[in-house]
Amino acid sequence: MPRIPRRPSDEARRAAYRPPGVDCGRSRRRRLDHILVLRRRNRDAGLFKRRRDEPAPAPVAAPSEPAADATATALPPPSSGPSSPPSVPPDVDAPRTAADSELDGLSEMVDKVWSDDTASQLEATVEFRKLLSDGKNSTVIKIIRADVLPRFAEFLSRHASPQLQMEAAWVLTNIAASDYTLLVAECGAVQRFVDLLGSPNANVRHQAMWALGNIAADMPSCREIVLDHGVVTPLLAQFKEDMKVSVLRTATWALSNICFGKLPVEVQVKPILEIISLLIHSADEKILADACWALYYICDGVEDGIQHVLDAGVCHQLVKLLMHASANILLPVITALARISAGDDTQVQVIVEKGILPCLTQLFARNYPKNIKKQACLIVSNITAGSKEQIQAVIDADIMNHAVALLKTAESDIKKEAAWAISNAASGGSNDQIQYLVSRGCLEPLCNVLTHYQDVDLVYACLEGLENVLKAGEIAGKEGKESAAMNPYAQFILECGGLDNLEELQDFGNDEVYKLVMKLLESYWDEEVSDDLNLPASNCDTETVETAAEEASPPSPPPPIPAPGSIKTE
Repeated sequence: MPRIPRRPSDEARRAAYRPPGVDCGRSRRRRLDHILVLRRRNRDAGLFKRRRDEPAPAPVAAPSEPAADATATALPPPSSGPSSPPSVPPDVDAPRTAADSELDGLSEMVDKVWSDDTASQLEATVEFRKLLSDGKNSTVIKIIRADVLPRFAEFLSRHASPQLQMEAAWVLTNIAASDYTLLVAECGAVQRFVDLLGSPNANVRHQAMWALGNIAADMPSCREIVLDHGVVTPLLAQFKEDMKVSVLRTATWALSNICFGKLPVEVQVKPILEIISLLIHSADEKILADACWALYYICDGVEDGIQHVLDAGVCHQLVKLLMHASANILLPVITALARISAGDDTQVQVIVEKGILPCLTQLFARNYPKNIKKQACLIVSNITAGSKEQIQAVIDADIMNHAVALLKTAESDIKKEAAWAISNAASGGSNDQIQYLVSRGCLEPLCNVLTHYQDVDLVYACLEGLENVLKAGEIAGKEGKESAAMNPYAQFILECGGLDNLEELQDFGNDEVYKLVMKLLESYWDEEVSDDLNLPASNCDTETVETAAEEASPPSPPPPIPAPGSIKTE
């Protein structure tokens, strides 16, 4: 049975429901608004700014690099919506009564920063960096009001004084980790940070990567500024075989932040994927997680991104990582695979052939967090939106038993995805596949979905699945498997209360849902519905109606008195 596409775009979602006959690929591209919510949540999980508040590093002339991995701490993730820090921080133009006293202690440091003496500049920059170690926005605001950010950006170009470059980069990195990242992006620092990726000093390069990662993580406009300054090529040049793990972590994290969102057309994705295809084999969990997030972002933010990722040959390793012991790795891995599963049948077949279904079976059998199981159900629903062969592969992997169990007992979000998986299989499955689904007890929980969710697309998809099940039931009855006058699946839906749910949907408030509900009621339960309409009212109801009628009508005139001799006697 041809299936209707499930929200391939905002325009399609706003339009009326599509006519049948749409291909499976469009059917799989559903609920893009839901995917956007996932992207925001995944951004919170995979993108965050990082302050650098470890003790002062050794002088830059020293060959050793700072142990960033042991000392770096992460601030709480930014809000799920796009942040929008003002181009001018709050209170900058406010009365300076209380603030003036706070800034009095900075005046000497500010004078040194603006002096012509390099030693004084370095001393003051170190003091500013120490002030920022408390991680408070109030401190950041005081420093911004001191109007020293352009001066620190200027220090980034002091190639004759790498220690001053390092300290200035450190100050700007921590300000970029605050709520005022845009000020750093607009003070002239971005191009200088990009230039510092070519510095001969490893510590300076590391700090520049850190700062660029914080700027890119803030919001799309900041990320666009970083991309407009040509960050990709010099950043990719940092990935070398002899990199320390701490530096490799920072570089991978920065690359992941830069990949988030829509990449400009001029950005070449292939070199990025060549690096990521190596990073996903790392034994370090932080590197591994950020590399997998980058794959997801590329799938979602690049035209033909899914095909680019498949061409990079990363699917085998991604599927293998589904068996990783850490949930911190599983979340980006399964999210990336879920995005790949939203491709066309050929693209989905790649991950099926790589063995994703047996891995999902094992994953369903274990106690993983809700968001991981939800993504697993999303993958299954996208596979069952494909061909009958792909539906059969899901059945052969014994996944539908888990999907039915989740549809019965799981939390609401997981139930919803499990309902998509089963309704897709019912809509596109063969008669034998539908018989298998029914034998696994899918009908009753699928009928319960009809009145538990207000998602129009989901309800319509469930109705389509039930329609295909009922058609298969007609064939089963004609073949003599049941009484010729009985559709076994219609009878079961009636017995489990599904008919009541269908009748309740007549008030759902959507024309297309109403039309399909009426089609099912009239095609398979016309006699039951007619009987319900023709049932006599109960005694209580009859008495109520009669009483109401008597109260509403005027008293009838008394009967005429018959003439004498006309009365009949018994």
